[in-house]
Amino acid sequence: MSNGAVPEPDPTKFTGADAAFLQDFATLCTFGATSGGGVDRQAGSPADGEQRAWLTGLLEAKGFSVSFDQVGNQFGLLELQPGAPYVLVGSHLDSQPTAGRYDGAYGVLAAAHAAFRLAEEWRADGRSPRYNLAVVNWFNEEGARFKPSMMGSSVYTGKMTAETVLATEDPAGITVREALEATSALGEGEGPKAAYAAEIHIEQGRSMERNGVTIGLVDSNWAANKYQFEVHGEQAHTGSTVIADRRDALLGASMLVVTAREIADSFPDGAVHTSVGQLDVYPNSPVVVPSLVTLLLDLRSPDEELLAQADRMLHDRIGEIEQSARVDIRKTGSHCWPVTPYQPEGVALAEKIAANRGLTHARVKTLAGHDSTNLKDIVPTVMLFVPSVEGISHNEHEYTTDQDIIDGLHTLTDVVRSLCLGELDQR
Repeated sequence: MSNGAVPEPDPTKFTGADAAFLQDFATLCTFGATSGGGVDRQAGSPADGEQRAWLTGLLEAKGFSVSFDQVGNQFGLLELQPGAPYVLVGSHLDSQPTAGRYDGAYGVLAAAHAAFRLAEEWRADGRSPRYNLAVVNWFNEEGARFKPSMMGSSVYTGKMTAETVLATEDPAGITVREALEATSALGEGEGPKAAYAAEIHIEQGRSMERNGVTIGLVDSNWAANKYQFEVHGEQAHTGSTVIADRRDALLGASMLVVTAREIADSFPDGAVHTSVGQLDVYPNSPVVVPSLVTLLLDLRSPDEELLAQADRMLHDRIGEIEQSARVDIRKTGSHCWPVTPYQPEGVALAEKIAANRGLTHARVKTLAGHDSTNLKDIVPTVMLFVPSVEGISHNEHEYTTDQDIIDGLHTLTDVVRSLCLGELDQR
């Protein structure tokens, strides 16, 4: 798969509502499509605005009202019990600069189609659920253009302020407020009040495919410490400046990159993951020793003690790097979260539903951050995974089979039905 073209969604192999879902998914894949078979629709970009407008039309055509909150979170609302809180179901449509089609986007469209099926079901039998239903597209989950990640759900859950988010600038100096205004996505208020939440997502790893699991029941997240560092040196000529006189910021940053990998390798069996995903080099000229490098470095682990140990190893090395490269390293930002479980009653509910559908299932942990990792801190939240072929993600060759995303849609529909009917109220 990693060396070949990603198969297109094929609605002809399915019927009825399942075929309609795959057809809509094929349409969604056209927004911000890249030549390599992926997508580029970073938060607040024109492509993001186009897909948000398309989603608005899709939701309104099915009788949902659509609104945007104060930081651009998009809600499709189905109010059947006036005054009652909502079950929020969804994910995010924004992507990395060169991304796959499934990350986040599958979860939003699956939420919409699960809601469409339930709305039709309730209209047909005259039954009203206990809670209202909201399809949600969270703003800037990826953190590619605006940092940090999970921005929209962080404001919704009170972890960030709207004022801070709206003033955040991208590398070109464009603020979130300006980007939202340009894409007609800046609204008002704090969004609907939640009673429960649910999200479905691709796994972004290999464990489910390797173990033959169709539905992953996420029971907790890994802890993560994410840091922004600035490495300060001094500009000089790359040809004429004596090596011993150089204060090379890029050399210091490179030593941090290597240190991060060495830390990960010092722990057994992948117990700690580390990475540096972004370097901004100034002045980034071929004949100038860089004077400033900004980088983002993260450490992750399912064991908080191991994460703390890795963190100490990192910070202990900073002084050595400063001395060796003759640079100054400053920590200018951080975004950290602990290991926290999803509510066990929600995991058990999803487990029962997957079993009733005859689908192979297992409890799994999420290594990546998701909007649901924020939501579970304020309301009971169910998180589901479907497999990723070869574990590929944040890559144009990211792929999940049509059958797996359909099975996930069916499972999500059953979960949301149960949440809306109040099945977890008594647990």
